Amino acid sequence: MPERDPSRESHFPTIEKKYGKPMSHWHRLMKTLAGRKYDEQMGLLMEQHGFTRAHANALVMYSRGSTTTRRFADPEAYFASLDAVKARTMRAVFASLHKDFPDLELVIAWNQPMLKVGKRYVFGAMAATNHILLAPWDTSVLKSLSHRLEGYEVNKKTVRVPVDWKIDKKLLRDMVGPQLDS
Repeated sequence: MPERDPSRESHFPTIEKKYGKPMSHWHRLMKTLAGRKYDEQMGLLMEQHGFTRAHANALVMYSRGSTTTRRFADPEAYFASLDAVKARTMRAVFASLHKDFPDLELVIAWNQPMLKVGKRYVFGAMAATNHILLAPWDTSVLKSLSHRLEGYEVNKKTVRVPVDWKIDKKLLRDMVGPQLDS
């Protein structure tokens, strides 16, 4: 299965087919909405023209000059976009996992660093303003580790750690390892 085309234009053939008008029509409409807020433009497309959120976002963002959803060419570009503390912690998380699981590939997906084996994702992480989110792909892993996650904020799919987190290598290994056994 090829990688998904991250360009906003990749949505255009489907938009034409689904909403029954050529892209020239939609581009003219967007010109009449220039200067309006993002939410207004999205609302008009979704409420008055039946656009899905994904299609509306593609058209709105394209009309605002954003031609791709891809923000980072590779994991290093992602890490370089972070402040020094977050970058150090994120690099350490992935270095620890790579040491234990050298066959995993570190990639950018959904504009976040992710580890995958073949076509299957097994782990991702995201640096937020005041924390880092760790995300094993199989959420049952979080349930099985719940007794070891006391003291962390655990959501349905993520574990929140401080930006300067002292890496718990065993915990990281136990988040990823069980997904490779299945």
